[in-house]
Amino acid sequence: MKNRATVLCVRDNRILLVARERSRWSLPGGRIRRDEAPHEAALRELEEETTLVADQLMYLFEFNGFSTQHHVFFAEVGPHLSAEPRNEIAKCKWFAPVKIATLSASVPTRGIVELFFRHIGVSVARRRPVAP
Repeated sequence: MKNRATVLCVRDNRILLVARERSRWSLPGGRIRRDEAPHEAALRELEEETTLVADQLMYLFEFNGFSTQHHVFFAEVGPHLSAEPRNEIAKCKWFAPVKIATLSASVPTRGIVELFFRHIGVSVARRRPVAP
């Protein structure tokens, strides 16, 4: 199974997706090099594909795709930063989470986004005070 660092990058409640020419939308990320930690690969791939430099990442979870294990990280970037496609990436765009279900997006991208928001919902529900 291949190992991949995947970045769920959020700004203003929108998620950054990237796409190669004539390809589906996906989350930024890529292969983890031999002597590279997953978080290092996530930072490198985010910058290589989008020009964005994340100050910090938060490890979220592992997601198993068909033949790839995704090490998923969360990065929040400020509103003043813009994503520009670079290297093999032809386009970068910020999408509202509900819009992602209607896009031509990769299966792992849809699964990772869905899992992320399911996790956020559980976390928020746990923080709410319980009525006596």
